[in-house]
Amino acid sequence: MPEFIPAAEERFARLDGLPMRSVGAPGSGWDAFARPVREIFAHREMLGLLVRRDLKARYKDSALGFLWALARPLVQLAIYYVVLGHFLGAARGIPDFAVYVFAGLTAMGLFQEIAVGGTGSIIANSGLVKKVYMPREVFPLASAGSALFNFGVQVVVLFIATLLVGKPPFTLDFLFVFPSLAVLLVYALAFALLFSAFNVYLRDMQYLVEVATMLLFWMSPIVYSWQMVASIITNPILLEIYTDNPLTLAVLGFQRAFWVAGEDLAQPTHLLLRLFIALLIGLVLLLVSHRVFLRLQGDFAQEL
Repeated sequence: MPEFIPAAEERFARLDGLPMRSVGAPGSGWDAFARPVREIFAHREMLGLLVRRDLKARYKDSALGFLWALARPLVQLAIYYVVLGHFLGAARGIPDFAVYVFAGLTAMGLFQEIAVGGTGSIIANSGLVKKVYMPREVFPLASAGSALFNFGVQVVVLFIATLLVGKPPFTLDFLFVFPSLAVLLVYALAFALLFSAFNVYLRDMQYLVEVATMLLFWMSPIVYSWQMVASIITNPILLEIYTDNPLTLAVLGFQRAFWVAGEDLAQPTHLLLRLFIALLIGLVLLLVSHRVFLRLQGDFAQEL
């Protein structure tokens, strides 16, 4: 015991001499961006474990397993193709309507899954938030990781569908998939970070995001064509406002990449430039959302 006390006092003295630093607090300048990135990278194994846990939990004890990742988009495709496409006549003027719809569903499905899943991710992992320190951003990022897995499965099916109709996307327009995917990820992560933090303090936020993503779905040319919108909205300013919606641009980019049958139809001008402008604006929004997230995360454990 006499030997233990001096050793303990020495450790306490060393600890007392260390500078105080708020864990997870937003820094200033370059450190405000670099430190969170370093922390997330240092916890990359935990992020991978969370992604695998989400995927295993979602399809646990199911006979078909990961094949259920196709169930919802394929059922949606069947409903839209039959009911809207043929019963209501939406397929008129849209060649290869099934490929057109599935391209839009794949793009919008990724955004919806990241935004909705990310919004509820902090609440869903409240046990870890209260007991273990890790960058809180890993929870929305884990939702994005599992969403990207489902997205990858759907892209494979979409590619197979283009082969079945005899119009594979072996053109330069396929490159539109990359800026479109970047726009979807940036805006979805910005929404997930911002609203996951708000959701801790106001639990209605998750339901609000679900309603908002549903509205965004119908505001994008997925089950109807942009050409139809252009024929209805005669005011050029209103048409530009509609077209420059980042999700609309991303959906149009995916359709441009995979829907070869629509290459002869009228398209928005300068689509690639519009996508890059939307991406730059989205990156600013992502930085702002992350900054707000860092400021609110300090009281997550107490609120939960």
